[in-house]
Amino acid sequence: MIPVFQSSRFVLSLVAIASLLVAPSEGVAVEYNRDVRPILADYCFNCHGADGNARKAKLRLDTRDGALAVRSAGRAVIPGDPENSLLIKRIFSEDADERMPPSEHPMQLDARQKSTLREWITEGAAYQGHWAFVAPKPSPDTPAGDVIDQLVNRELKAHKMIPAKPARRETQLRRLSLDLTGLPPTAPEIDAFLKDATPAAYERVVDRLLQSDRFGERMAMWWLDGARYADSHGFQADWERYQWPWRDWVIKAFNSNLPFDQFTIEQLAGDLLPAAKPDQIVATGFNRNHRINTEGGSIDAEWLVENVIDRVETMGSVWLGLTLGCARCHDHKYDPISQQEFYELFAFFHNIKEPGKGPGKQGNFEPTLKLPADGQTARLAELDAKLKSATAETKRLEKRIPEFVAALSQRMAAEGPAESEVWELLSDATVTSVGGKIFTQQGDGSFLASGANPAKDVYTFTTQLPERTLGALMLEALPDPSLKSGGFGRSVNGNIVLSEFTAEIRAAKTTALKFTSSKASYSQSGYPIERAIDGSSEGGWAIDGQKHKVPRQAVFALETPLRLAGDLKVQLSFQSKYGQHAIERFRIFVSEQTTAPLQGESAISPELKQALATAVAKRSKAQKARLVKHIRENEPELVKAGKTLADLKKQRLGIEKAIPTVMVMREMEKPRATHILNRGQYDQPGKRVYASLPAAFPAAPKGTPMNRLGLAKWIVSPTNPLTARVQVNRIWELLFGVGLVKSSENFGTQADMPSHPELLDWLATEFIRLDWDQKALIKTIVMSAPYRRSANGRDADRIQDPENRWLSRGPRFRIQAEMVRDQALILGGLLNEKLGGPSVYPYQPEGIWSEFNFYGNLRNYKHALDENLYRRSLYTIWKRTAAPPAMTLFDMPSREICTVKRPRTNTPLQALALMNDVTYVEASRGFAERLLKLKGSPRAQISHGFKLVTSRAPRLDEISLLSSGYERRLTYYRENPDAAKMLLEQGESKVTGDPDPASLAAMTTTANVLLNLDETITR
Repeated sequence: MIPVFQSSRFVLSLVAIASLLVAPSEGVAVEYNRDVRPILADYCFNCHGADGNARKAKLRLDTRDGALAVRSAGRAVIPGDPENSLLIKRIFSEDADERMPPSEHPMQLDARQKSTLREWITEGAAYQGHWAFVAPKPSPDTPAGDVIDQLVNRELKAHKMIPAKPARRETQLRRLSLDLTGLPPTAPEIDAFLKDATPAAYERVVDRLLQSDRFGERMAMWWLDGARYADSHGFQADWERYQWPWRDWVIKAFNSNLPFDQFTIEQLAGDLLPAAKPDQIVATGFNRNHRINTEGGSIDAEWLVENVIDRVETMGSVWLGLTLGCARCHDHKYDPISQQEFYELFAFFHNIKEPGKGPGKQGNFEPTLKLPADGQTARLAELDAKLKSATAETKRLEKRIPEFVAALSQRMAAEGPAESEVWELLSDATVTSVGGKIFTQQGDGSFLASGANPAKDVYTFTTQLPERTLGALMLEALPDPSLKSGGFGRSVNGNIVLSEFTAEIRAAKTTALKFTSSKASYSQSGYPIERAIDGSSEGGWAIDGQKHKVPRQAVFALETPLRLAGDLKVQLSFQSKYGQHAIERFRIFVSEQTTAPLQGESAISPELKQALATAVAKRSKAQKARLVKHIRENEPELVKAGKTLADLKKQRLGIEKAIPTVMVMREMEKPRATHILNRGQYDQPGKRVYASLPAAFPAAPKGTPMNRLGLAKWIVSPTNPLTARVQVNRIWELLFGVGLVKSSENFGTQADMPSHPELLDWLATEFIRLDWDQKALIKTIVMSAPYRRSANGRDADRIQDPENRWLSRGPRFRIQAEMVRDQALILGGLLNEKLGGPSVYPYQPEGIWSEFNFYGNLRNYKHALDENLYRRSLYTIWKRTAAPPAMTLFDMPSREICTVKRPRTNTPLQALALMNDVTYVEASRGFAERLLKLKGSPRAQISHGFKLVTSRAPRLDEISLLSSGYERRLTYYRENPDAAKMLLEQGESKVTGDPDPASLAAMTTTANVLLNLDETITR
């Protein structure tokens, strides 16, 4: 917390942050935006700015009226009179109690900053509107022609700096290829460019690269950070989600050169466009990429608020370059955004029908959009046609049910013995239990078990079987009033699985009965029983203990009836899936037939016979239902039709489940009410507000709807002062390593001043003039002389301008994380260049996902074993709570929140990974294989490899050093073949052909050195 110091006169508390401001040159007038605002923003506005609730001593310094206001002790700023301005008195005061910042504060204004403020008041204390909040306009003296070249050279001349010469042509080609495709040029591309001496050679390369599908992939790497794209929900469980169709949309949008205004509108409000196409709805997945809390104790209302706030903050960061989230709890302390205006923006995104938290499972949460592939669409259409026909046939047969019932009545009249006579009940028996059950025989011949109730048990049923023919045995489980659940087990939801069924006859010799077929009955509600076992312990027969209160039978039939006599021993082995349960009441029957019908609902039971015997007009509703059910389950034509219909539905359901979905935006019919939230708390609603735009910016055209579509159109309106500036600055940063505005993430009042204000405004207006054509903008920049300059400038210029803000030399910086890996894969001949599709699983340290999450489906990571192992890094599966370490090591953000600017670090761990990670060792071996297949000496092969990684030929000292290293390691591997073998076995790919192991190992280490050169990972 920043301390606040007060006095009896007025308060002027200052945030002690070291200023990077460069004071105006001698003789140059002080400019408020350039020289004064940065000081006040860093030191004063926190307590004396726009936030009225946090303002101290009622002093406001961010407006001229506030600074010049008459106060009891005097005015803080008196134009032309610094000595009587209280601001100057306080910052120059020798009295520790009066001085601002206070003397005990760790940071103080330096002499230059104090002098700047004094000079500003002397010159009249002129205020200016923040440069970024004023619509960009080309300066009247903006040159024609090569505007970028002329405006940059104008500044270089003013700073007495000399532009560097153009970079070598091969360097320009490599720079272009990496910037526009994320991959280095190939040897043929280098050779072709060097041979083309025509003036348009460079431009032709630019056009070729912009038309490459790789362009969309490269630009998607940039866009996905701000969109906080990932393949998991985040938070504790971090379940998997499937948003990759949205990523495919981004790649396609860049490749098709979708204008940036339309690119914006579709992502923010594609679903609201008239007759919105599926692609335009997919685009709205941008605002469903945020984290989703799936933890059971989460509160829906709280996380709904968090989701919407995330969307507001992301919109502000990505398109406007503003830190809108600062106004969640109070008025923004620096920018003209009030808390009320924050919640008015909140209202635009508050009308999506979604739960605040997701259920604890993987997958996408509504609203979603299905995206069937062409083959899936055709197959669904085919199945729908068949379903229509099958449904019609079933309905036709259903109409014949009365006819089938009548026929059944006629058959019953001529039928022989009752089916109850087919089965013989075995009631004279003894039953024992391994688990200690006690069995009591009931009046119907069944045995009721009581006592111990283990999870696993074996019942042994023994009886004397007189000489007879045995064709089948039937086990019948019965409900009993004594059972708490009214079913077959004591569990509320318990399934009891018969895991083994065996029977044998003991007489003069033991005869084991082999059962080859079986069938099971179905419950009254149609709930299926798992298949009855036939002597295999892999099968099972399940009965449910809560819902089903009818007998359940399973028939076990012999292949051929046997004439048998003796002791019949039947063993029932079963276990419960959930806890301790048992088959608690059962009977056993025998039959001479091997195809004996079941009793109960599937057979002609006495109840059915009675229904058939009853006159049609007098049949009860229950009797009619029993007859219809029996006919449906037994009439061959209906059974066949029902099976056909069920199979078709199953096939269709399988395809439906395989169709990918994407989470999208979809408006509610009735909008939610939006309130200002006290201190940003979800459960402290205050004044109700409605969707509206911040007053500090130009209003939307009259008639603009106050919904997401209206918001999106306002964002890309030519009158919006921020959007075009923000985007051209980020494209510039992408190509030069640093933006014209260094704080590319913040264009608010705390932003850095543009190094070239006129150039920034010209680029912004040119972008709009070009109808937001992104490829045209990029071409304009890469065709410029500053972009094509050598990175090696004069030492004096480097000392004067270490960050190259004045652009005297070409850009030079480490390539980003995805490119580091992709470059290694393509040089190693491993890269799979398939475009789009689901995320893939490259190598990563074992167990890292399981360490971060104790549940969820993204545990026990296994890398791919096919070509997906070598897809571009853009497609790597992204788990928010455990992002791929090989890429975060190279400054990839976790994507838990919107990130529009990556840091750029240089650490020993990066070198350690490049030399030892299996990805780079395997790629080095593949690279070595490529080189050894070339004709010529090892020196020539290494020279070619150097050209591939740097796009230039090596110097004599470079090739000599690399060649001697190769020869030294060749000797080592010839003497240590096991070491060579171990090196060459790294990775899933296999060595092709039959190369000499020592030569390949030595060249692998040389290739590894080449992949690790500073020049290789720098562009």
